[in-house]
Parts: sequence; C-alpha cells; structure tokens
Amino acid sequence: MAIWLVTAILLITLVLLITDKAPVDLVAVGIMVALAVTGILEPSEAVAGFASPAVITVGAMFLMSRGMIRTGAVGFIGQRVIALSRGNHRLALFMSLVIVAAASAFINNTPVVVLFIPIMMALSCEYGMSPSKFLIPVSYASILAGTCTLVGTSTNIIVSDLSVQAGYAPIGMFELAWVGLPVAVVGIIFLTLTSTRFMPGHAAATCHIDDGENQTYLAELLVTENSSLIGQSPGALTAPYASLEIIEVVRQSDIHYPDESWLQFEADDLLLVKSSATDLVAVLAEGLAELPHEDADLTNRGTDAEHLIVELVVPPQSGLLGVKVPDTYLFDDETFQILAMKRRSHHYAGLKIHQRHLRVGDILLVRAPITQLERLRSEGNFIVIEDVHHEIIHKRLASRALMIFGGVVTAAATGLLSIMVAALAGVLLMILTGCLQLRTAYRELRADVLLLIIGTIALGQAMQKTGATDFYAHAFLQFFTGAGPSIVLAGFLLLTSVGTQILSNNATAVLLLPVAISTALSLGVDPRPFVMAVCFGASACFASPIGYQTNLMVYGPGNYRFADYLKLGLPLNLLVLTGGAILIPRIWPF
Repeated sequence: MAIWLVTAILLITLVLLITDKAPVDLVAVGIMVALAVTGILEPSEAVAGFASPAVITVGAMFLMSRGMIRTGAVGFIGQRVIALSRGNHRLALFMSLVIVAAASAFINNTPVVVLFIPIMMALSCEYGMSPSKFLIPVSYASILAGTCTLVGTSTNIIVSDLSVQAGYAPIGMFELAWVGLPVAVVGIIFLTLTSTRFMPGHAAATCHIDDGENQTYLAELLVTENSSLIGQSPGALTAPYASLEIIEVVRQSDIHYPDESWLQFEADDLLLVKSSATDLVAVLAEGLAELPHEDADLTNRGTDAEHLIVELVVPPQSGLLGVKVPDTYLFDDETFQILAMKRRSHHYAGLKIHQRHLRVGDILLVRAPITQLERLRSEGNFIVIEDVHHEIIHKRLASRALMIFGGVVTAAATGLLSIMVAALAGVLLMILTGCLQLRTAYRELRADVLLLIIGTIALGQAMQKTGATDFYAHAFLQFFTGAGPSIVLAGFLLLTSVGTQILSNNATAVLLLPVAISTALSLGVDPRPFVMAVCFGASACFASPIGYQTNLMVYGPGNYRFADYLKLGLPLNLLVLTGGAILIPRIWPF
C-alpha cells in the first residue's frame, strides 16, 4: 500500500512540474507535507533535506558564482572576444564557447549564460548575423562543461552527497573529467561547425537601431482589412523597400517569423519591423499598413536622444518572478513605457500585459531613459539587451575572487576540507573581502531551486523507505531480461536523459539515483558506474527548453521555437549517451 501511495505522490509531482501548474517551491513544500501527513515519513525525516550537505553546498556555490560574476572575473574576458576574433564570426563563436565552457566547469552555469546573452547579442550585431545562431550553442556549451567537474553543476554535488548517504564514496573534484572532458571537446567543435548552418536566422529587434546617418527605426505596423498585402508572403512587403526588415508577425498573440514558408498576411496582423524613416513613411502613405497606436508608437525612438528601446530578459535570480507586470516598478515609473511582452511563442500587448505574471525567460520591450539603464543592470532583475558594452564594475576585486575560488577548489580536490566546508569558507571570504555584498547575497540563493532539491530528497527517501525504489528497479530490468550490465547502463543513461528533458536535472537525479543503485545491486555489480550514469544522463538536456534553465533563458532572446532545440540537441544527446555508454564502464568497471 505504501508503495502505491508514494507512487501517487510521485505522479502528482511530475504532472505539476511538467505542466507548470504550480510554482516549484510550492510543489516542494507540498511533497514534504504529503509525506508527513500520510505517515510515510516522520516529520523530522520529511524536512531533513534542509540540513543536507548537498543543499548547503549548492546554495554556497550559487553565492560564489555571483561573486565571480560581480567582480568581472569572467565577464571581462568575454568582452574581448569581438576584438580578438578579427572579423571571423566562426572564430568568435568558438572562442565564446570555450570561455563559457571554462567558466561553467567551475561555477554555476546560469550566471555565466546570463552574462553572455548580451555579449552574444553584441557579437551577432557586430557581424550582421542573427542572435539565434549563437545563443543555443552558448547554453549547450555551458551544460557540456558542467559534467567535467564536481562543482560544474549542482546535480553533481547532489549525486555525490546522496551517494555518500547510501554508503558509497563521494565523487572526486575532477573524477568526472575522464568522460566529461572529451565529450565537451567534441561537442564544442560540433557546435562551432554546425550552429551557423542549422540554427534559424531570426532577426533581432534591437540590433543597429541607432546607426548614425543610416538610422533605423523600430515600429509596429497593422495590416488593415483593405490592404493589398492580404494573401501575400512577407516578401511582398520587404522586396520594394530595401531597408525594411520584418522581425515578427503577431497573429492573435501567436508569434510567427517571416522565414516560415507557409506564412501569408491576414487582416489585423501586427508586424514588428525595422526600417529607415523614408521606407516607413512610404508604407504608410501607400495604405499597405497603419500604425496600431499613436501613444506607444515605436518610431519615436529615433527622435528622442534621451530614450532607448531595450529588450529586458527576466533571469532566474530576478526578484520580480511571479509578479504581475502592472505591479513592477517599470509600470509605476512614468519615465518607462512597456510596449510589449514576449513569452516563448506568444506576444502580449495592451490589456493582455496586465494579466501576466513574470517568468524566467520573459522579454519586455520597453522604452527607457538612457539614464536609468545602469540602474536596471545593477539591480539584477533584468538582463539589458540593447546597451551591451557596459563596464563590469569592481574589476579591482577580480584577483581576490579568483584566488578565493581557486582555494576552494584546491581544498576540496586535495581533501583538505569537505566540499561543503570549503564552499562556506569561500562565501565568507568573498563577503569579508567585498567581492560579494551581503544584502544582495540572499537573492542569489535561489530558494525555489533549493526547495525543489529538499522536496525531492524527501520523496527519494520515501521511495527507499517503502521499497518503491526496488520495485521500480525490478520493473526497469524487465525491459533488459538477459542483457549484460553494459546494456542496462546504456538504458539507464537513456532513461535519465529522457527524464531531464521534462523535469529539472536536479529533480531527475534525486529521484533516479536510488533506482540506479537498486538496479546495480539487483544485477550484482558495483553501483559506481550507475551513479556516474545519473550525473551524465541528468545533464544531457539538449533537446528541450524546459528541463534546463539556461535553455529556457535563451528561448526569448533567440526567438526560438521548440523544434530548434532538436536540430543540435538530439545529436548532442546522442553524443553524451554514446560517450557515456562506452567510457563509463571503462573508467569505472562493474
């Protein structure tokens, strides 16, 4: 009976997380309450995750990552990429991916990708290429590198700690590199050679809007009922006007792109375009389209030197997550004008904006005073896309941050200190030396992520206590009757990778690690290879924007569709799974 009760709680949890019907932190608390109320776990067992070394270590690594970013220990290198690439966009992409990978191998990859989104936007504008050619590869490179070290991703830290709790050895600082490094190298080369060819070429709204004498304007145009454009392809509008470029076609809140072969204009289509003033006036004069609203006319961008139209991306650490747009300070401040909001493949404007709660990856198109841009950057609630060449402050502290972080890695790698104690010591030193501000540190703890880890730890413990893990392991082995451990390991890698496409990597690892250990014991082999399989499988999240936050963050700025993640994501998934299936048994024999 207890097994079926735990299974029911597990299924409800999966449905809530996959459908996004409730915030992840609320789901996590619900798991603990359900397990305690049903008596499956004692109350002290249900909340034991709050004292888990893995949770404390992950929280400390979040803080240390913020210190590294704040001091410019990573960012100032990235800003040199454009200068050093010497006009070669492929070289620039390769250098960027190597820098992202090197940083992501040692600090949390979320702030690294947050930092590189505006850098890659600037890079794409510099070479006249679409940002969508660059942003998914940056996310993928950060994920690949995370499997090279213990601290590269929070998943590895969690798996190591749970492995110790199960009575097995922890994962060494660089132990994963035997498999992770060659896979990451091959993956980065693959991304460099293929991304510009296979990634979509969607235009960026704010690239080169202000370009001296050849000034371009961002405008919204409405296709009228009597327009001759109705039934025509986007080329019918762009062909006669050399400077006019269609960014997006909004139809009943759905976003379409001009490169979609089936797309034909319909009445009431809203067009987001970039164009010279001459061509804009000509389109309006010929009655092909009209301005949808005079008060929020985007063409006033060119006549007001004190304002910019910027894209503001909501990052995972934003303090405005879950807040309604009208409740943000942007809405209350008369100097800002919120023009539109984009969420994945949907566009909201006017009254529809008022009903939206901000989520990770949302983009606000905002007319903002130039004097307020630094405030927007420093608060950390948004990533500012337009003005990307800003100086990263506190560079004088970069050497201190690097020394502290190097000390943490050395102490943990040599066994001088446990990873948890070393990470906490590093956070303390960063605060004492000014690399990290205490008042902003709490926001970097990412309470939703930590609570989800705590909740799934409780669920994993309940699965073990009731015997559900053995039940699931035996059910899994039914698919591999008569197969050797290498085949079962490959199957478990696949199972973990599929799970992480729809759940978070941390939740997948916590829930499947007990099953992995039970599977190995049922086969009579060493569980170590299966523990490693969970690490690599849970991080093999390339074919979906949902399972990994960095994939979701680049969704909006890159104007991606779900299918875009499959083009390079499926080959990378295959690379990780094949590399893991071949190398893991050789590095960690059964």
